[in-house]
Amino acid sequence: MRDQKLWTWHVLAGLVILVFLGLHMTVMHLDKIFEAETLNPSDGKPIDWANVVARGKTLFFPATYVVLLAAALFHGLYGLRGILLELGPAAGIQRAISVLFVLVGAGLFVFGTWAAIMSHGLAKAL
Repeated sequence: MRDQKLWTWHVLAGLVILVFLGLHMTVMHLDKIFEAETLNPSDGKPIDWANVVARGKTLFFPATYVVLLAAALFHGLYGLRGILLELGPAAGIQRAISVLFVLVGAGLFVFGTWAAIMSHGLAKAL
C-alpha cells in the first residue's frame, strides 16, 4: 500500500512538472506569441532585468518555483531510488539509500525554498 501511494505521488509530481515546465516554456520562449503584460511587463526579452524583477515581485512566480522544485526533487529522487532498489541490494542498504535520498531531497528543498524567498524579497526591495 505504501509503495502504491508513493507511486501515485511520483506520477502526480510528473504531471506538476509537465504543467509548470509548460508555463515556463510559455513565459520564457513563446513571449512573442503570448504577449501578456502580466508575464513580461517590460518591453524586451523575458530575461531582461526589468522583466525578471517584475516577475520576482509577484508571489506567483516564487511560489511556482517552490512547487516545481518539490515536484522535481521528489520525482527525480524517487525514480533514482527505484532504479537503485531494482538492483537488489541488501535490506540495510535499501534503508540507507532511502534515508540518504530523503535527507538530500529535504536539504535541497530547504536551500531552494530559501533562495526563492530571498529572491522575492530582493525583487521587492528593488
